[in-house]
Amino acid sequence: MIQSMTGFGKVTAELPSRKVTVEIKALNSKQLDLSTRIPAIYREKEMAVRSLLMQALERGKVEFSIYIESIGKDSSAQINQEAVAGYYAQLKEISEKIGIEKPNSWAEMQQVLRFPDVIRTEVVEADEAEWSVVENAVNQAIKQLQEFRIQEGAMLQKLFGQKIENIAQLLKDVEPYENERINKIKARICDNLEKVAAQDYDKNRFEQEMIYYIEKLDVSEEKSRLDNHLKYFLETMNSGHGQGKKLGFIAQEMGREINTLGSKSNHAEMQKIVVRMKDELEQIKEQVLNVL
Repeated sequence: MIQSMTGFGKVTAELPSRKVTVEIKALNSKQLDLSTRIPAIYREKEMAVRSLLMQALERGKVEFSIYIESIGKDSSAQINQEAVAGYYAQLKEISEKIGIEKPNSWAEMQQVLRFPDVIRTEVVEADEAEWSVVENAVNQAIKQLQEFRIQEGAMLQKLFGQKIENIAQLLKDVEPYENERINKIKARICDNLEKVAAQDYDKNRFEQEMIYYIEKLDVSEEKSRLDNHLKYFLETMNSGHGQGKKLGFIAQEMGREINTLGSKSNHAEMQKIVVRMKDELEQIKEQVLNVL
C-alpha cells in the first residue's frame, strides 16, 4: 500500500519542572528536506534526532520542533540582582545631577529589566532520564505522522484505482469509433476517386498508399501500450510504499500514449474520449506528487 508524504504528529510529555511538546509536520518534496527547531537544553541530541527522522520518514519537506513550557518554580531564566541594583543606582545618580524626578515607580523598574544582562539564562543540559522521556515523545510523534501518512495513502490509492479504471473504460469506448473511422476514410477516398473516374491511375499503387495511410492512423499499438501502463501502475501501487517517483514515471508514459492516440484519432468522438482521458490522467499526476 502506498503512503502519502503529508503527515502530522504531536505529542506532549510532562516532566517535573517543564512540559515538552514534540511536533512534526511533513509535506511533499522530491527528497528529504528536513528542518529542526530544538531548544538549547537538548541541542547535543540534535544529530541523533535528525538521524532518527531521516531513517523513519525517507522523503518529504519535514519540519520538526520541540517546545518547552516551564511548569515548576525552577526556571533557567534568572534576574541578575546585582545588575538591577547597579542600573537603578546609576539612574538615581543621573536624575539628581540633571534635576529630574527619581526613578521610584514600577514603570521605571520595568524599564530597568529590559537593560542588557539583567535577565540571565542558564543552559542546563538534560540528564539521560529526562532525555529518555523526550526521546519517547519523539518516537510517538513519528509514529503518529506515519499513521497519518498511511491513512492519506489509502485515500490516494482509492482515488488512483478509480482514475485508472475510468481510463481503462474510456480506452474500451474508443473501439467502436476506431473501425467506423477507417470505413469513413475509405469511403471518402473512393468517392473522390469516382469524381475523377476519367483519369487513369495505378490501382496497385493506390492500394499500397491506402494501406500505408490507414496504418499511419492505426492506434492498436498505442492502445496496447496504454493498457499495459495502466496495469503496471496498479501493480506498482500495490507493491508497497516508497513508489511515488516510479508512479510518476509511469503516469508520464501513459500521457505519451494518450497524446499519440489523440493525434492519430482523426475523429471527433475519439478526440472527445481522449480529452476525458487527459482529464483523468491530470488528476493522477497532481496527486502522485504527494506519494511517498
